[in-house]
Amino acid sequence: MLAAGCGGGDKKPAEQKEARLKLGVTEIYGEIMEFLLSTLKNDGLNVELVNFSDYVKPDISLNDKEIDANFFQHGLYLEDFARNRKMELVAICPLFIAPIAAYSKKITDVKDLPDGASIAIPNDSVNGGRALALRESAKLLKLKEGKDFNATVSDIVENPKKLKIIEIEAAFLPMALDDTGLSVISCNFAMETKLNPVKDSLLIEPKESPYASIIAVRKGDEKRLEIIKLCKYLQSPEVKKFIEDKYKSGLIPAF
Repeated sequence: MLAAGCGGGDKKPAEQKEARLKLGVTEIYGEIMEFLLSTLKNDGLNVELVNFSDYVKPDISLNDKEIDANFFQHGLYLEDFARNRKMELVAICPLFIAPIAAYSKKITDVKDLPDGASIAIPNDSVNGGRALALRESAKLLKLKEGKDFNATVSDIVENPKKLKIIEIEAAFLPMALDDTGLSVISCNFAMETKLNPVKDSLLIEPKESPYASIIAVRKGDEKRLEIIKLCKYLQSPEVKKFIEDKYKSGLIPAF
């Protein structure tokens, strides 16, 4: 059972002032938070979940102070997004790795991918690089030396099958499966469409991936008591077990 934590002296629960936090989430991250909401409320923290369906609006909303934090991305994505838009957002509380993976409705082995096939990857710079690195690991293409997770399509130096790389917004990649030979899909969008990264993918990112999902906050809010309490519970043994039991190997705890 999760510990009550953070004290309250001899005050009765009804006498304690309840803190509030607005947290932006996408679907799977929201499921994890739903598991914690009642426990957080019992410890004096009322978390309101604000649901998003893409990878752009949650950080814009955080920067514009419409929400207090968000939970949907890994740290390198946040760093790239914030730098490009001159936002002072920071990553805290590493939680789990959501491996990116490649799926197909047309083949069962990447070796069967025909020449000239269309390959869909995320159109954001960080996850697009992850997708290209995954393709390189399967020897489908070769990138410039020193380029892996930071690669772009222009860094492809060998493409023996003359594959057509199509960059698509991450949320729409599952819908591209009908029209492509292979689509590289981020874990949360795959699982939202009932694709299991371990069972259903043809290629999957290794467990050593540096892409741990995090909580993002505005710079200076890292020490807010509400944020510290949220991270404490998210990094608890109970949440680790919940992730392992519910998502099997689809999500890998990073704490």
